Amino acid sequence: MHRREWMTTVAALAAAPLGASTPQIERALINTMLPNEIPLVDRFKLAVETGFTAMEVRAVTDYAEAQRINDAAQQAGLRIHSVMNQSHWRHPLSSPDPTDVEACVEGVRASLRQAELYGADAVLLVPAVVRSDTTYEQAWERSQREIRKLIPLAEERNVMIAVEEVWNKFLLTARDFRQYIDEFNHPLVRAYFDVGNIVHYAVPEHWIRELGSRIVKVHLKDYSRSKGFVNLGEGDVDWPAVREAFAEVGYNAEVTVELRGGDREYLLDLGQRVDRLLGL
Repeated sequence: MHRREWMTTVAALAAAPLGASTPQIERALINTMLPNEIPLVDRFKLAVETGFTAMEVRAVTDYAEAQRINDAAQQAGLRIHSVMNQSHWRHPLSSPDPTDVEACVEGVRASLRQAELYGADAVLLVPAVVRSDTTYEQAWERSQREIRKLIPLAEERNVMIAVEEVWNKFLLTARDFRQYIDEFNHPLVRAYFDVGNIVHYAVPEHWIRELGSRIVKVHLKDYSRSKGFVNLGEGDVDWPAVREAFAEVGYNAEVTVELRGGDREYLLDLGQRVDRLLGL
């Protein structure tokens, strides 16, 4: 397929309702939630046995390790759907230090290559961090400039760059998040929405409706304004409202639990909570 034909196809998929190609919401977890005292294959089999069909993995620095993760996941029958970039906090794209920026860029490049190896369709990226040496406007401009440079590699690997909102003093409103994504005007730069991260200062279901079809990945956490992050269903997230908002925007892809790890009983309970709260 020629590049122009490929871009037309991707654009059409991005414009279509998210449920069009994926029949239902799929339970997923992060690989670091699985017990690391057992062999890799057994960890991933435990995820499958407790009802999780997909997994997000943290990016690694060693390609041989990535290959071991891929082989173990295939053996266990656990699909890797996303790669979490690891360099964006310590070395943000918004830093005024070119060394920081290059370190982050290289981290994203490595994450995109690993995503292709796994057959994952997205890389999670925290785009910028506002701090004493970086204003909100500078964070916006610097991070967009660097992400645009990464788009050709994303096209080559056929992997989305999924921007997540976190406690980084950036993208503080749903409107800003929407505008930030839209200014790229590219189907491979999308939104990774974290339900729990919003609760401290906003309302998750409002953001879901504002972002709409820009959302291609979701993290599930719960947050209590008095206790901080808590188990699913034990915080201040209005889960019926969140469920309704996801239904309205047609979200039918992975929902990835991002909580502390635990044993078989804990993971079974988490899966049941996901099903109950999202009506699966």
